[in-house]
Amino acid sequence: MIKRYGERVDPAMHYTPRPGAYVILQRGRDLLLTVQDGDRLEHPEIQLPGGGIDAGEQILPALHREVMEETGWRMDKPRRIGVYKRFVFMPDYDMWAEKICTIYWSRPTLCLGSPLEGNHTAVWVPINDAPALLSNDGDAAFVASLL
Repeated sequence: MIKRYGERVDPAMHYTPRPGAYVILQRGRDLLLTVQDGDRLEHPEIQLPGGGIDAGEQILPALHREVMEETGWRMDKPRRIGVYKRFVFMPDYDMWAEKICTIYWSRPTLCLGSPLEGNHTAVWVPINDAPALLSNDGDAAFVASLL
């Protein structure tokens, strides 16, 4: 059974399945996270880099693409460490989603510049501080499991 985080599930609501891949990028005792600040967000969110897998896209290429878009970094070969589900409203898509979040661990290898997505900022955070800073409980639980 996959652990669930996020909003309570409303049996009367339709949730669109949204698979995604996310990564814990560790360099020493620091993690590379992304801060997303968009027009449709109430406040900035600190997140693991990653995101949705587009139709026809494979999971690892999607993860590498998302990391580049959100951080400007390349990473080593990611290692899958688990999966969880979140039932959330996605304002950018104006829909309720059942996010199936596959979590990886890797090391950042090369910074090629600023994030490609203008509403993201890459930040280094001490690993011990990251669980309390992350905006969703699923990401926080996976990072906490490394401590």
